[in-house]
Amino acid sequence: MEDFRVLVVDDEKEFLETIVKRLQKRNLYVEGVESGEKAVELIAKGNFDVVLLDVKMPGMDGVETLREIKKTRPLTEVVMLTGHASVESGIEGMKLGAFDYLMKPMELEQLFEKLKDAYEKKHLQEQRIEQARVRHTMMFPPRGGD
Repeated sequence: MEDFRVLVVDDEKEFLETIVKRLQKRNLYVEGVESGEKAVELIAKGNFDVVLLDVKMPGMDGVETLREIKKTRPLTEVVMLTGHASVESGIEGMKLGAFDYLMKPMELEQLFEKLKDAYEKKHLQEQRIEQARVRHTMMFPPRGGD
């Protein structure tokens, strides 16, 4: 499987740094930011495949951040991170288009597998869109001179 790009969004600095380092050791391209606002900025500029997004953050929370990400980059998959107290937010995130949610703390292997599954879903969607584009071009070839 090819490498994919992950954005980790969490206001807990130690947790953020730990997850970023551990995922980088898996040869992934990983960036980390501490707020929803910064995440939305980066998503608009860069092309991330999967976002690991904490639900509970000051300022723009995870659900609001998810909404903005899906507006800007609808194919980017989002995995919500939730504590016991905010499972409802994880479920709300799923309704808004999140790929899935994980409870904190989680095993690194479980996290990696979830990110991989999310990436594979995004990759399949992109392939389907490309195939549809090719079929459309074959059915309606561009006409020269118009």
